[in-house]
Amino acid sequence: MSGNSKKKDAQKSGESVTAGAALWHGRFDVAPDVALMHYTQSLSFDQRLWHDDIVASKAHVQMLGKVGILTSSDTSAVIAALDQTHKEFEEGSFEFVETDEDIHTAIERRVTQIAGEAGARLHTGRSRNDQVVTALRLWCRREAATVAHLAIKLAETLHVRADEADSCNPPLRLPGYTHLQRAQPVLLSHHLRAHGWALLRDVDRMFDALKRLNISPLGAGALAGSSLPLDPHFTAEQLGFAHVFHNSLDAVSDRDFVGEILFVVSLLGVHLSRLGEEWVLWTSTEFGYATLNDAFATGSSMLPQKKNADIAELARGKAGRFIGNLTGLLTTLKGLPLAYNRDLQEDKEPLFDSIDQMQRALIAIEGMISTATFNVERMQIAADDPMMGATDLAEYLVRNGVPFRDAHAIVGAVVRESLFTQQPLEDIVRAHPKLGTEAANLLAPGMAVKMRTTPGGAGLAPSAIQREQYVAEIDRMKGRAK
Repeated sequence: MSGNSKKKDAQKSGESVTAGAALWHGRFDVAPDVALMHYTQSLSFDQRLWHDDIVASKAHVQMLGKVGILTSSDTSAVIAALDQTHKEFEEGSFEFVETDEDIHTAIERRVTQIAGEAGARLHTGRSRNDQVVTALRLWCRREAATVAHLAIKLAETLHVRADEADSCNPPLRLPGYTHLQRAQPVLLSHHLRAHGWALLRDVDRMFDALKRLNISPLGAGALAGSSLPLDPHFTAEQLGFAHVFHNSLDAVSDRDFVGEILFVVSLLGVHLSRLGEEWVLWTSTEFGYATLNDAFATGSSMLPQKKNADIAELARGKAGRFIGNLTGLLTTLKGLPLAYNRDLQEDKEPLFDSIDQMQRALIAIEGMISTATFNVERMQIAADDPMMGATDLAEYLVRNGVPFRDAHAIVGAVVRESLFTQQPLEDIVRAHPKLGTEAANLLAPGMAVKMRTTPGGAGLAPSAIQREQYVAEIDRMKGRAK
């Protein structure tokens, strides 16, 4: 029997001709080659969009019913079929077939099987081009918001640990570094919140990206809209989008929102990498500033004594992965003509990977920091190294009328003498004609932190002000999340 005869027999019997064929089969004389199907399929990774595709499809069908393109009975039948398909996914009983190219065709096939001729009307006025990007925007709106929420939680954990550090008597301090060399003492709370401020900027950027993402592309069709009386504003409202597309060509080809999310995730990944690097150092024997909880550390398969900061190390390592995903997408987008091109299928794997990895990273890092123990004595001894009071000695001279460059040279010579002769710096300062006992007192334990009084600085007074600002910023981000 010929292929055409099979199609005619199927039509006579009422069976959908698309049940065992690609949904675009009508134009072609032969079935697609297996090599083509294997290479072009996206079902292996886009099936996670099933919920969003069904939600968008229901809004589309409701719109078709509203404008009179579908009868009320057909509308109800398709909605019921979509609900049943949704239930099958939830229960894990949905069965894919070989001709399912992607999650969108799989769902339409199943709906048509359930609802018959009414199901074949599901795709009326819609292309996979606007269908795919609608589902992807819905997915991003939810999952990228989850990243923002998890980043807020990590920022809150840093705040809690900062408050714990300030509640000690005296408040915990440690060396601040430049070039990874000890520079000046800072409050531990100041250091922890420094990372928190960077995270909160990332959260702010993510919410900005989500605001620009919140546009419905449904109704754009393949590229030029439709001759049918569609109502894009209705579907946008049903799906909770704030706006409707302005230009159909742009609507189906725009992946700016994917690029923006990948950029925010990449920068967030860079910030986590910097934090991770410090925790690798802090938990080493050489630094010894913190000890990881056993539940958030790993051991060695060969070395029984090892306790490794693998979460912190992977925070560094995955930053390269995030940046690579962003770079790969931008390279894909840079040469595409309007409107839709199959290249755009390549937007999903880097997006899904970055979102998945970032969500896991934020949860693991938050657990690592919330359960770690700070080694107070080790930090305090390092913070109280008299050499880190050198800048305070120079500023003491400045307050007594000495030009800063001259003061810098005087203190530099004092430091050099202490290092060369191995005499305590305090003794040399006390005996110096331009410094003396008053200046030597500036080198006492904890004094350098007390001397930091300028706004935003690492001392006690500005830290108290910063705490209130930090809490206010967390509250503002939580407000944006609503």
